[in-house]
Amino acid sequence: MKKYELKNLDCANCAVKIEENLRNLNTTRFVSVNFADSSLIIDTEDIAMAKSKIKEIEPGIELIESLPENTSAGIPVFFNKDFYFLLSIVLVYLSGLIFQNEITSLGNGIPKIIIFISVYILAGWRVLFNAGRKIIRGSLFDENFLMSVATLGAIIIGDLAEAAGVMIFYKVGEYLQQLSLQKSRRSIKSLLEIKPSYANLKLNGEVQKVNPEAVKINQTILVKPGEKIPLDGEIIDGSSQLDTSPLTGESLPKDVNKGDIVLSGTINKSGLLLVKVTKLFRDSSVAKMLELIENATNKKAETEKFITSFSRYYTPVVTGIALAVAFFPPLLFGYNLSEWVYRALVLLVISCPCALVISIPLGYFGGIGASSRKGILIKGSNFLDALTEVKTVVFDKTGTLTKGSFKVTDIITKNGFDKDELLRLAAIAESQSNHPLAKSIKDAYGKEQSNLKPEQYTELPGFGILTWIDGKKLLAGNDLLLHKENIEHYDCNLNKSVVHIAVDNKYAGYIAISDEVKDDAIAAVTNLRKDGVDKIYMLTGDNQFIAKSISEELKLDGYFAELLPEQKVTILETLTSKHTDKHKTAFVGDGINDAPVIARADVGIAMGAFGSDLAIETADVVLMTDKPSKVAEAIKIAKRTRTIVLQNIFFALFVKAVFIVMGSFGEATMWEAVFADMGVALLAILNSLRVLKVE
Repeated sequence: MKKYELKNLDCANCAVKIEENLRNLNTTRFVSVNFADSSLIIDTEDIAMAKSKIKEIEPGIELIESLPENTSAGIPVFFNKDFYFLLSIVLVYLSGLIFQNEITSLGNGIPKIIIFISVYILAGWRVLFNAGRKIIRGSLFDENFLMSVATLGAIIIGDLAEAAGVMIFYKVGEYLQQLSLQKSRRSIKSLLEIKPSYANLKLNGEVQKVNPEAVKINQTILVKPGEKIPLDGEIIDGSSQLDTSPLTGESLPKDVNKGDIVLSGTINKSGLLLVKVTKLFRDSSVAKMLELIENATNKKAETEKFITSFSRYYTPVVTGIALAVAFFPPLLFGYNLSEWVYRALVLLVISCPCALVISIPLGYFGGIGASSRKGILIKGSNFLDALTEVKTVVFDKTGTLTKGSFKVTDIITKNGFDKDELLRLAAIAESQSNHPLAKSIKDAYGKEQSNLKPEQYTELPGFGILTWIDGKKLLAGNDLLLHKENIEHYDCNLNKSVVHIAVDNKYAGYIAISDEVKDDAIAAVTNLRKDGVDKIYMLTGDNQFIAKSISEELKLDGYFAELLPEQKVTILETLTSKHTDKHKTAFVGDGINDAPVIARADVGIAMGAFGSDLAIETADVVLMTDKPSKVAEAIKIAKRTRTIVLQNIFFALFVKAVFIVMGSFGEATMWEAVFADMGVALLAILNSLRVLKVE
């Protein structure tokens, strides 16, 4: 699957036709055209055939394999050659109108005809040419054909001045529409200009500027004040403040020091940093973010799909109404034919659904861009729509609602074991694990860990670890593991995270580990309720007492504790089965074991900064800051986007319906119809830009 730029794509209906025709090719497995950013995503066996089909539909469009990285290129300039060309035509036309009486008296009105026909041809030759080309190919219902029929009809019935004026007005409106569209595209794309262009690679004591993609893992890069951090890595020298807003949307700078992890795309504001690279550029935070945003456009919302289908029927229906208006009243009731033909021509002018076809994908693309600026990556406009219907949110606990930064706080021994020995045994048991609890135990042990080599090692999902050391069976895990192995113990109900240790089925004690609720967890719950979420639950593998304590602190609607990974899926399915299609359930998690639940949820949300790659890959929404409060922000942006899209739909349909009625009764002129059609499109585009203005 590849992404291309459709250069010179300036017609919304053309985008729809290109997508439909490419989808019908036998060699095409997947295709999605996004008019909002002039892009084509296609999976095809024969790209040459696809290019040929595009040329057949729209000869002026070029297919460019790689999108230009400099999205600020092509800035629309108001006073360009098109402006001066239109201005000169307008001046000639106005002169013809002002001196119309004098011109009419000359040469039996021939000069008048020459002036207005010349203006008409100069203003509309491209429209007429495109219409003729479409007629040859059997494609009638597009704006070029409709404008050509309407204005040529006006000429036939003797309204030369109006035909020329309407064509000029149409071209002026089209010119302004393209400027607005380019501006909106540029505004959206500017949000995504976070890709670092170079890295300062330090090799053999020398620093050289290289492409970030050329830097390897464990190499050292130098990041100067004011530069973007080009790759993910660990600071090995220096301290600074980072502007993380390009990646996370956070306005406050973040203090970083030696040993801290830094993410690509953030900006070094003050000190000089030496960073050891921990990920290749293709796996870095900024690369994944850009990939997610670019691929988001191929997952279209139901509203977009509906408008695409609606536009195929709307124009032919209105054209049919225009034909009926033109001929039925004169034939049935003897009314004046030219008068009713004129009314029909007015209907043709307003029968193009451009305002809808342009503004809706633009609105959704703006919503995706706005959310990315806040550090929320939404993988498609279909998920934006789904977020508006979320009524139940289910959180994982560790690393999602809590910080996941565990520290050993107590070591409680039993049956003659001492604390140092218990900690050593726990460190041996956890030596092969990447679980946060395991890391906290190894950190607390603190000694050289190369000698922590168990003889055998078996993970018991949902319970803990079984291993052997010096010929002795060593168990480390939760209370369920002790009960599973029938190990006698007394400390079951502990209001904290603990790792129990047993040696040869003899209970040795437990290690207590603390975790804190995230600073914004309470605000997350409060804001979700304000955004219309009815129920908020928590799922955890921890014991009932820890779960109850956190649930009460955050004022959740409920919790499910001591769960195995597969049990989390079962719980989520139970919650989801109670709801209608318009009542969506979102799950928020971060770990590898959360991936199945994220995949099963109506909307899967992953913590992106330190969440597992599997969870991020599976999720529909990725939060770059790991803040649970971002879930409420995502829902807020989604609802704002949906509101603006619906405003555009209802406004456009209402105005067109009004003018269809007015035109049928002779209360609207062709001038007013063009103004309404172009005016609606312009207002819809400008309204879509409001999506970008997030607080």
